[in-house]
Amino acid sequence: MDFITRSDIRTLVTPAQSPCVSIYMPTHRGGSEVDPIRWRGHLVEVEKRLVAAGRRMPDARKLLEPARQLVENSVFWKNQSDGLAFFLAPGFLRSYRLPIAFTDLAVLGGRFHITPLLPLLAGNGRFYVLAFSQNAVRLLQGTHYGISDIETKSVPKNLAEALVTHDRDEMLTFHSRRTSGGTWGAIFSGHGVGIDDAKDDLLLYFQKIDRALHPLLREEKAPLVLASVDYLQPIYREANTYPHLVAEGLKGNPDRLSIKELHDRAWALVAPRFSEAQDRAAAQYRQLVGTGRTSHELTEIVAAAHEGRSETLFVAEGRHCWGTFDSVGSQVEEHAEEQPGDEDLLNLAAASTLEHDRTVYAVRPDKMPEKGPVAAIYCLPLAKRGSRP
Repeated sequence: MDFITRSDIRTLVTPAQSPCVSIYMPTHRGGSEVDPIRWRGHLVEVEKRLVAAGRRMPDARKLLEPARQLVENSVFWKNQSDGLAFFLAPGFLRSYRLPIAFTDLAVLGGRFHITPLLPLLAGNGRFYVLAFSQNAVRLLQGTHYGISDIETKSVPKNLAEALVTHDRDEMLTFHSRRTSGGTWGAIFSGHGVGIDDAKDDLLLYFQKIDRALHPLLREEKAPLVLASVDYLQPIYREANTYPHLVAEGLKGNPDRLSIKELHDRAWALVAPRFSEAQDRAAAQYRQLVGTGRTSHELTEIVAAAHEGRSETLFVAEGRHCWGTFDSVGSQVEEHAEEQPGDEDLLNLAAASTLEHDRTVYAVRPDKMPEKGPVAAIYCLPLAKRGSRP
């Protein structure tokens, strides 16, 4: 499975050179002959749409060539998770194998389509599981929908490897701190302390794991759940510098747990913090109705999000609202059905909100704080539209 970070999301919501191709599809772990066939069908459809939009056939085929090369890449298809998210534009290519069984979708437009990724951000959002024993270490990324292993080349494979690569005359200690920007930081120092008991060996092992996770998780706010036998967890917590470590861990030898068991037990721990945050936001929306700080009017919300006035956005899962947006005059035109040159206005509102580092929730339609496909809490009342948030 691929590792998708908040930095990746910021890259995807930043407008790229047009045309931007976004493709989502469900995939099979371990591979299936169905997946490359489904992929080929998406490429045929996207090529037709590129030509219909005015691209010359040779130019359309040149743009899609990196995607077409994947059709015969058996290694790529054998190493899938539950869903594939693929993004292509001139000079830009990203693909992510993620623990979400996406609905088939191909979108062509002036920016990437990111709303299917919203469950990774909040509500049903991302969490991590660090499953470790003296014999093995695994980092997994999960959502409400599933979980998959993440490749972590820099993390020691086991206790023996951590000790083999260590100068036993010196022990690392960490002093963690929060930087002014709220990111994860650590200072490393040596104290020349001899390692002469089992706990010191384990502490060193866990310090090396924590240090290796630092570049992967440094911008993350997702909860991290420990999975290990009981007596190892207090020692790991002593070494930990990641600020979003969940207080309660999964007890027992994780080497004996299936990936489904790890997911189900970890989700039971993290689900309340996701639902509580979304419930608080929905309650805030209802309290602010009538103050000028809320709206469920799509055209108004799109313009407000573009201007950075959207503090919290609720988007109904699986919905699309097509139309156009003139950023110069902040004019929005909504269409009942998709027309040439349209973009998904829900996607635009979500991308704009994320560009300003605000919160977006993907919500089941029946759980929306107000009836409709979108709702927003503004930073300031609408009457103060000219003010800066």
